[in-house]
Amino acid sequence: MTTTPRFPLCFFSRLRMATDGTGVTALVGAYGCPLSCKLCINPRTWAPAEEGKDYTWVTPEELYERAKQDNLYYLATGGGMTFGGGEPLLHTDFIKAYRAICPPEWRFCAESCLNIPEHHVTAAAVCIDHFMIDIKDTNPEIYKAYTGRDNQRVLDNLALLLSLVGPNRITVRIPLIPGYNTMDDTDRSVELLSGMGLTDFDRFTYKIPQKA
Repeated sequence: MTTTPRFPLCFFSRLRMATDGTGVTALVGAYGCPLSCKLCINPRTWAPAEEGKDYTWVTPEELYERAKQDNLYYLATGGGMTFGGGEPLLHTDFIKAYRAICPPEWRFCAESCLNIPEHHVTAAAVCIDHFMIDIKDTNPEIYKAYTGRDNQRVLDNLALLLSLVGPNRITVRIPLIPGYNTMDDTDRSVELLSGMGLTDFDRFTYKIPQKA
């Protein structure tokens, strides 16, 4: 018997523009993240996405009921669903099942750190239209200091994703993180990733909230 996949819904944010992909989008956030980033803006998503946890677990049909009210906006602007978190690509079975019941015109995007098992990357390649990869920094020491994890899996998965979908479906986010890396470090990341064949980079500086 096939079990219907469920998604640990952390948030559902409607009618977003110019921040999470093209057109009007809904940002769908998942619980569960493999990283512990020092300046994370959404640390509540770190909680493990385990069955039995007191979360809002939704089926594909239940999420569609929330999203369908904005169908006309998605169709008119070329928008759709953007999955974030947490780490949404830990739930590729759900995303694949959800996409199968949505209008084919909806555009599906995912924001991912790619520090995930390889089989999720392969699965995502067939159900996500565009990937926004938050690389942090390609220097392993900087990456570990900021996230608490090693980044070799990230680079391996990025190379795999590139081979599966090509550079036009990948945007790599390369932040300048005050206290952790420098502009020279971000330049080196761009150089390394360009050498891999990636072409679309989103460079920006983390904004540190001012303490009251």
